[in-house]
Amino acid sequence: MILWGKYRLGLGLALGLGLTSAVAYAAAQPENILPAPAATPSATPSPSLAPQLPVIEPVVEPVLSWTVVDARSLLGVIEAIDAEGLIPADYQPAALKAAIAGGAGAALDAQAGKSFGWLVEDLRDGRTRIDSRLQWFVIDTDVERSPTAAVMNQALASKDIPGTLGALAPTTPDYAALKGLLAMTPKAEKTRRNLIRVNMDRWRWLPRDLGKFYLLTNVPEFQLRLTVDNSIIRSYRTVVGKPGKTATPQLAEVVQGVIFNPTWTVPQSIVVGEGLGARLVGNPAQAAKEGYKVTKAKDGTITVVQQPGARNALGYMKLDMPNPHAIFIHDTPSRSLFGNPYRALSHGCIRTEKAIQLGMTMAILGSGKTTDELVAIVKSGEYTKVPMTKTFPVYVMYFTMATDINGKMGTFADLYSRDAPVLAAFAAPRQAWYAKRKLTEKVIKLDNPL
Repeated sequence: MILWGKYRLGLGLALGLGLTSAVAYAAAQPENILPAPAATPSATPSPSLAPQLPVIEPVVEPVLSWTVVDARSLLGVIEAIDAEGLIPADYQPAALKAAIAGGAGAALDAQAGKSFGWLVEDLRDGRTRIDSRLQWFVIDTDVERSPTAAVMNQALASKDIPGTLGALAPTTPDYAALKGLLAMTPKAEKTRRNLIRVNMDRWRWLPRDLGKFYLLTNVPEFQLRLTVDNSIIRSYRTVVGKPGKTATPQLAEVVQGVIFNPTWTVPQSIVVGEGLGARLVGNPAQAAKEGYKVTKAKDGTITVVQQPGARNALGYMKLDMPNPHAIFIHDTPSRSLFGNPYRALSHGCIRTEKAIQLGMTMAILGSGKTTDELVAIVKSGEYTKVPMTKTFPVYVMYFTMATDINGKMGTFADLYSRDAPVLAAFAAPRQAWYAKRKLTEKVIKLDNPL
C-alpha cells in the first residue's frame, strides 16, 4: 500500500496577514497527496494528452491464422458481449458460426478477423462514432497503444481471446460499476439499460488509463474531483456553462500552471458592445477605482484588463490549461452560487468552490512549492503563475449516469441534450470505424466568465 505523506496548509496563518477575504472561504485544508519520491510521475510536462490530428490505423493482416477452437472462443465472447453494453448482432455471430462449420481456412480467417476487429474497435474506441458525440473534443490515443492487428496477434498467440479483449476495457472504477448495474438491470427495463450503455460507451471514448493524478469534472453533476489512483481525494462544487451557445464542451487538457491573483482581459463583446471601454478610456481614475487598466492602441482598439482583487471575475485562482475553446477552471467572487442545486449558470468556463485550496494543492503536487511560499504568493495580491513540472491532466466530462462523489450510482439531468444522438447511434446499425477521431464541429470560444 502506498503511504501518503500528509500535512496541512497553513491557510489560517494568512488570516492575520491581511488576506482574510482571499482565504476565509476555503473551509477545508488541502493535503499534500504526493507519493514517496520514487513513485512520483515524470517531471517532464506533457504539452497535450493527444495528437492534434486524427491518425488512420494501418490495415495489417494477422500473423497467425484462426483455428476452429479460437474462433469458437471468439463466438463465446460475442454472444456474451451484452455484458459490456454492446450488441452481439453487430459482430455477425451467425456468419461466424457458418465459417466455423466450414473449418479452418481462408473463409474462417476472413470472418473471424472481421468480427474480432470490430469488437476491438468498439471496446477500445467506443461504438458511438465521433459525429454523434456533440461538443466532444477529446482525442483517444488508445489506437496507438493497442492497434487492432497487434491485439489480434496477441490474442491468437496467447490463445486467450476473452482475456485479450477484456484487457481493452477502461480501468476507471466507474466503468466496472456501470457494468455491474447493467448485469442487475432486467432486460425489460430498456430505457434504463440504454442509459447505462450510453454512459459505459462514454468511458470508452477516453484513454483507457486516465493517469495516476488527474482532475475530472462531470458537468451535469456540478462537481469536480481531485483524483489519485482512481480514488477521490477532494471534491468541489462547480458552476458550469448555461445550455445553448455557452454550454461547456468536453475536453481533455493538461494543467500547465496555477495562476494566483489572476488578471482578466475583458472580451470585446463587453468592451465595445456594452460600452465599458468608451466609458473608462478617458477616465483613468474611475478605471482604477473599479479595478481596471485601460489602454488604447493606435488603431483605436481599446483593451480593458481587470486587475487582481476581490472583484476580479476570475477570483483569486485560475488553472492554466490552454485550449482553443478558452475553457478553464477558476475561482469566482460570486461564491453564493455554489449553494444553488442547479448551477448551469456560466458562459462556459468552470467555476469551482474552495479555489485557493484547490490551487494550492495543485501547486504542491505539480511544482513542489511549499505552504509558506504559496501563502506568500496569494497574500501578495500580485499576478503570479506557478508553472507545473509534473503532468496533471484534467478531464471535462459529461456523464448522465455515474457514481457520484459519495460513491453512489445516480443519474444526472441531461443539461445539454447530449444523450439523444448517442442513443440514436445505438439504436441504428453499427457504423464502420472510419478512423475519424477529431470532431469537426465548430469550436465556440467561450472567454467570458461572467
